[in-house]
Amino acid sequence: MKTSQISRRHLLQSISAVGGALSIAKVLPALTPGQREKRPSTRSGDPIRVSDRDGVVETTSGKVRGERRNGIYIYRGIPYGADTGGNNRFMRPQKPAPWTGVRSVLSYGQVCPFPPRAEWGLDESAFLCQWQDGQPGEDCLRVNVWTPSPGDNRKRPVMVWIHGGGYGWGSGQELLSYDGENLCHRGDVVVVTLNHRVNTFGFLNLSQLDERYRDSGNLGMIDLVFALEWIRDNIGNFGGDSGNVMIFGQSGGGGKVSTLMMMPSAKGLFHKAAVQSGSLLSSKSLEDSFTLTDAVLKELNISRVNMHSLHTISTEQLLACSIKAQSTFHQPPSHKVSLGIDFSVMSDVAMWAPIADGNIVSKQVWDPSLYSEIPLLVGSTLNEFVTGADKPAAFSMTESQLQDRVFYVYKEKAASILAAYRASHPGSNPFQLFSIIASQSVRSMAVKQAQQKAALQKAPAYLYWFAWQSPVLDGRAMAYHSLDLPFCFDNVDRCETSTGGGARAHALAARMSQAWINFARHGDPNHSELPKWDPITPDTAETMIFDDLCRLERDPDRAERELTT
Repeated sequence: MKTSQISRRHLLQSISAVGGALSIAKVLPALTPGQREKRPSTRSGDPIRVSDRDGVVETTSGKVRGERRNGIYIYRGIPYGADTGGNNRFMRPQKPAPWTGVRSVLSYGQVCPFPPRAEWGLDESAFLCQWQDGQPGEDCLRVNVWTPSPGDNRKRPVMVWIHGGGYGWGSGQELLSYDGENLCHRGDVVVVTLNHRVNTFGFLNLSQLDERYRDSGNLGMIDLVFALEWIRDNIGNFGGDSGNVMIFGQSGGGGKVSTLMMMPSAKGLFHKAAVQSGSLLSSKSLEDSFTLTDAVLKELNISRVNMHSLHTISTEQLLACSIKAQSTFHQPPSHKVSLGIDFSVMSDVAMWAPIADGNIVSKQVWDPSLYSEIPLLVGSTLNEFVTGADKPAAFSMTESQLQDRVFYVYKEKAASILAAYRASHPGSNPFQLFSIIASQSVRSMAVKQAQQKAALQKAPAYLYWFAWQSPVLDGRAMAYHSLDLPFCFDNVDRCETSTGGGARAHALAARMSQAWINFARHGDPNHSELPKWDPITPDTAETMIFDDLCRLERDPDRAERELTT
């Protein structure tokens, strides 16, 4: 039986059986063909148009001109900061040099250099993700803007996307799902994506060596604040409301959203926040950051006496030496063994991450009190990092192999864990069950983050679980890490290699993207095509399960979380 069929039947009908969970909302049927026709068209008949007489926008650095496509104005690669190379390397971002005339911004700018992706050599993963990694370079502080109409004095909600890739990879263009055109069509919103410094360029902590570099360990986050300040100062000319800004991000982007909520300098620059498969609730310690910095400098043969060399060595050499230094650190902490990627210890194993310095980032452990008035949307996918992509024999896993893997981590609790998961996911084959168990830490950290926010009783927190199964690869891709993105951006056709396109995908995309739009506009994701979505409480885990049939469940996996955390 295909995973998508399993998900619809057992995840949405039986998941509440474990731990006495209680369904608290009705199930809505799939959208009818007539309802699907209401979906905004991306083929309006309006041709692609580039004109110096249309859509020119004044920014604080000068005028820009992009393109108009299907009635949406698109501006790519606008500098929000100066080149970060040379003398600006490892320094706070600076304002870009102003320009005269009208600057053409039709193409994405440079992206911060990053190491090769391990997945580049994996055929099926590359097919699913279709990475658009762009041109590397240190002149990478760029924003991309989609708007229905610049300069019309409308105050549209602004949806600012912060890319994933941990803190070491990625850009505002890396996935096709990041395109903002369809969100603009559907919701009359302004969408912004951006690049910032990552890995060595954004998080190498040199503060113990020279006062000039006191902020170098958090430059990637400082860049994000700098970008939000640019949005505050400029987005009104693009038709957006600087007083109604939502930041949202997935994976490492979700971690960055969480970190921004611990940065006093970001106060007032955003008003809603969403964390998608990225509830990374701790920062790196100063001690760990210094250890990594020492290893990088050793590879570079740089010390206090020749620190100036940091500004003259090539980006290629800096990146290569950083990769070599990191190779000695890739060991999981001895006190924690997991079936998959364990979000509860990510700050211990991540090479690059924000640093809790008590100044730029106020605390090491996530604390929502600084932004208690900000509504929060949090969620994860069912299968996250453990999928059958590039594993043709994944669904041939035997029951004995499943038992061995679970026993290796959980020992005497293994039998109880397997029984609980089988009860809530009947019909799953052993690999599917293994994947859900291995993804539990991501789900558990999302629940924890939402509950901590709800405990403040100042602004609501909404929790979701994305269970929809990709039909691609005979169902082996499952609800993998980042599959929710084409749906919340309403980009299932652009991402048909992962979604398969078609009526099922469009129906769910309509519901999810409208929820994200409503959350951006009002701080509440509810709308008429979803069951009533109640915010989470500190003691339970009210969860919107996104699938062909969307359903709100009250604490659907409490028993499983208690057994595996």
